[in-house]
Amino acid sequence: MLSSAKSLIFLLFLLPQGCYGPWASHALRLTHKATGNAPETIALYEAWFGHTKHISIGYSSQDTAVITKQIRQAKAMGISAFVVDWYGVREPFIDHSYALMQTAAANENFRVAMMYDETHEDDGATEEALADFTTFHDTYLSSKALGHQAYLTYEGRPVIFIFPTGKHTDWNRVHTLVSKWSVPPLLIYENLPGQYADAFDGFYAWINPGEKGWAADGSNWGNQYLSDFYETMRAKYPDKIIVGGVWSSFDDSKASWSDFYRYLQPVA
Repeated sequence: MLSSAKSLIFLLFLLPQGCYGPWASHALRLTHKATGNAPETIALYEAWFGHTKHISIGYSSQDTAVITKQIRQAKAMGISAFVVDWYGVREPFIDHSYALMQTAAANENFRVAMMYDETHEDDGATEEALADFTTFHDTYLSSKALGHQAYLTYEGRPVIFIFPTGKHTDWNRVHTLVSKWSVPPLLIYENLPGQYADAFDGFYAWINPGEKGWAADGSNWGNQYLSDFYETMRAKYPDKIIVGGVWSSFDDSKASWSDFYRYLQPVA
């Protein structure tokens, strides 16, 4: 765990030449493989600290000295990139934090990628996503963008992660838009393929305990979920990029999404 970056999940590019396991009697050749001698290790990075809406932890995600220190810590741990949550114009604070991170990453020979947080709203979700992706391309991926050379790529194409929330976006329309960019990105979506499977180039595992839920003693940490994820990807989607997940324990008792937090709030 980074002492300052507060990363919630570690992601691993798992792009092997073949796939082995107790479920397979022979190796299955996959379309994608790691570009180096081993899978690339990247970490999710939340850039909201210092904002008045978030708990104070003693530093700001807009402090360039802190950002540089976090990058150097990550590199020392073998992490090669941060995937930064980004909300478009909905969160100007985080947008500015991302800009600082991309510039710092370029200065430190590090990599950065964007994870697009979909809007919760039903009406206009697709139009908002189209506008946000266009803004991100013009602001951060163009040849004139500060630090654009630090952006994470695979086989020369920028990698964009997507975190579904409202699930009201028509990703086929988004895919059509980004396919027209001079260098089309690779779109990586959370968890198992669903309605818009053809719109995405790959899928990533996310923190999930599986059907049984979290166990108080830590014994049920998501092993079955990960096994199901990898097996489904191996068996049904060998042409997609597989991004595996690793996570440690995380105390969310003070977070607004936590059941414990909601339990402590006064009821009118």
